[in-house]
Parts: sequence; structure tokens; C-alpha cells
Amino acid sequence: MKIRLLSSALDDLSEGRLFYEKQGEGLGEYFFDSLFSDIDSLTLYGGIHPKFFGYHRMLSKRFPYAIYYKLEEESVVVVWRVLDLRRDPKKIRQSLKPGRNQSLHLTPRDFAA
Repeated sequence: MKIRLLSSALDDLSEGRLFYEKQGEGLGEYFFDSLFSDIDSLTLYGGIHPKFFGYHRMLSKRFPYAIYYKLEEESVVVVWRVLDLRRDPKKIRQSLKPGRNQSLHLTPRDFAA
């Protein structure tokens, strides 16, 4: 399966990275690497996660974040948002409404250092 990240998901990842980097040096990079590892696993496990608000939701292994995605055709996982689960569920639902989600044809490997 291929993975496509929307700009909204990349914005979420960047915000999370900045937040965790302020908490401790190197923590932002660890957050970014961990979440991309989770996203990369969707190449094997895309579609097996339960649906919430119309999206499949995969929970991050190391941070309180969820990756919201949809399957496009049978071989493409489209990651819409990567959201902090400590937020109010109403705000999460609002964040998942379509709007500023422009496609970027990137995979986690495009961000490898």
C-alpha cells in the first residue's frame, strides 16, 4: 500500500514537533520519528483500525496522538490528520471536517534524514 499525507496532517506533525521540542531538547525529533514510524506501518496495516468520525483511527504507540486516515481505492492510505487526543472530542470532530486538506504526494520515507 502507498501512503499519501495531506497538508493538514503535515501541519499537525509540525505543531506536535514544536510543542515537544519545547518540552525537552531532542524530544521533538523523537516525536516526529515515532509518528512517522506509526504512519509508515500503515503500508502493512492500513484499513484494520476502527472508524471514528468517518475515518480509520490508529493510535500512536508512544505519544497521545491518533492518526486519522481513509482508504482510497484499495492500495492508497490517505492520512488526513494527526491529532492530540488530549483535546476536547468536539474539537477533534471539528478538525476532521473537510476544508483546507490539500494533497501532498509524500511518504514517510521522503522525510528521512
